[in-house]
Amino acid sequence: MPSYFDFQQGNESRSTPTHEAAPLLGRFRAVPGQRRGRGDSVGKLISTGYGSIFGILGRTVSFGEDGDEDDLDGDEETTVSTWTAAKRMVIDLWITPQQGAVRKCCDRWWSRWTVLVVLPAAIAVAWCALPFPQYPLPDDYGRDGLMGRGDVGRAPGHGAARVQVNFWFFLFVYYGFYNIIALMWMTKVFNIYSLNWWPESIGFPVTVSIIMAVSVLVPIPTYFVPELRRYLSRNTTWIFWTFITMAMPVMVAFTILMSHERHLGLRQSLSETQRIFTSSWWTNESDESTIVRRERRRAPFNSASFDPDAGLDDVPDMHVRPPVREAVRLRKLWIPASFMRFVWFCLALSIGLIAYVLGETYAEIYLRTLPHSNIETIVYVYSWVATIHLLDGLTGWILGGEEGERVGSYPLGWIFKLYFSLTYQTYVRALYARLRSPQTFIILQIISSTGLILFHPLAMSSIFHSALSILGLNNQPYPLYQKYAGRSIFIRSLSENVSMLSFLGQVAVLHFGHNRRVYPYFAFDDKSSPPPSAMLAPTSGLPWDGAGRIYDFRLTFWASSVTWVSELTAAWIVRRVINRVYGFNVNLEGVGDLGAWPELLPTSLAVMVHVLQNMIFGIVRLEFH
Repeated sequence: MPSYFDFQQGNESRSTPTHEAAPLLGRFRAVPGQRRGRGDSVGKLISTGYGSIFGILGRTVSFGEDGDEDDLDGDEETTVSTWTAAKRMVIDLWITPQQGAVRKCCDRWWSRWTVLVVLPAAIAVAWCALPFPQYPLPDDYGRDGLMGRGDVGRAPGHGAARVQVNFWFFLFVYYGFYNIIALMWMTKVFNIYSLNWWPESIGFPVTVSIIMAVSVLVPIPTYFVPELRRYLSRNTTWIFWTFITMAMPVMVAFTILMSHERHLGLRQSLSETQRIFTSSWWTNESDESTIVRRERRRAPFNSASFDPDAGLDDVPDMHVRPPVREAVRLRKLWIPASFMRFVWFCLALSIGLIAYVLGETYAEIYLRTLPHSNIETIVYVYSWVATIHLLDGLTGWILGGEEGERVGSYPLGWIFKLYFSLTYQTYVRALYARLRSPQTFIILQIISSTGLILFHPLAMSSIFHSALSILGLNNQPYPLYQKYAGRSIFIRSLSENVSMLSFLGQVAVLHFGHNRRVYPYFAFDDKSSPPPSAMLAPTSGLPWDGAGRIYDFRLTFWASSVTWVSELTAAWIVRRVINRVYGFNVNLEGVGDLGAWPELLPTSLAVMVHVLQNMIFGIVRLEFH
């Protein structure tokens, strides 16, 4: 057959060269060897992100190529100063994360523990150890309705006030750092989503400075109004204000997209190849004019046009140009998939913020209703487990992991899985400070470890996967299902370790440190008198819970340490069983995710520090001087 066309492949300016060894990031592919500049490190902290949808099956990431470019050779290490090496390490790990640097850091267990467990726990402990300027309570405290809560008989669950603290130190140092971490967590999530939430004309530093200024300046007038100052002593007031602060980036991003009409029409102009099939290519017109002209030519639809019994007067003139308003209405009927994906993303963020407020409320209800029996404690813990798993499952469904599944971002699912797992663990750790006997620790840990050892290996079986598929609860292929199950085990272990290390550090620092009276929850010296109906009285002089059961710092610290050891043992057993039965390496899978998507490392640090701060912020006793 003769060849009628001598076709030659074109090379458009918008196309990006592909590399089969690079991970597919949405519609674009990350090409190894192309490095970003280091001159704009502050901007890249926020603006460097991933594409829309991540391919996770058949992931082939050539770490060697990227890693060789980032790693220093032996000869260079002798000439580069320690300061320069440390600066480069910080940039490659936290500012503009590189695959080679992150892979090298996470390959070794001790360095992985340092950056994912020790570092976030140390930041959270150091933050709560900041010494508050303290003042003694006035003599008329509790009798004047304008001071404190005005009802000594109903002290909050985290303890009655023992001192007054400096309002300005709390606002600009303690609460200011708390909000900075919260905004960084939200920003890094947008970073993974590949969307700058701030206006381009203003820039990130100015925008985040404005939000930070608003977050600390708005409460100031309330402090100077005596009738309203009492509300500042409520932790829920500050938690709700942080909720609004964290929602500001979402509102700003949504406003920018709406103002740019990203929910209407095409996001990008047509390429030269696409314009061949329109009249704009042949008439040298823009593609926008073609779309507008086509809409203006479109006649309004009328059902009478197809009715054979309709009179001639009822049939509209098809040559009459429709009004402009009708063309605009027709244009608005089409909403781009990218905008719908952003709406799903905002919904996932909203669920995360709701979980933040819900966790603080849940803990406050439990603390206000102390003491509890063993059965009540178990019901509290596992009702919270059920709530977190429901929110986690809903968010995982929204984020998806494959192309076309709503948001369809595997790294975002990874981060939100860590967020919900750590949220659950931190509030359970706070519960340990009010457990009254070793028997309660033992009961909770037996249930937790036994469930982990028995359920997770069973849940990775093909039979369990088939049962979920039959019930319509899972439509993933078995290899992908195994990957998600292994990811959940890796993240659970990570959240258990960082939450327990942070809890032990906070208990020790706040019990023996300068802020002991600011955090009465960890003082363990509340010798309240027994109620008339109490059967037992505190005869040993130790703290007790009002029902005759003694508790102290020693019981909390050592029982929590034993609990941590049992958790480590259970996690080790689960990984060995899964590796032996299914040939699946949980550690290798988790480290592979961090190496494939290096932005997960700084985002994980931000979310872990934020969640660890949430627990300790909920029990600080605020009474301003």
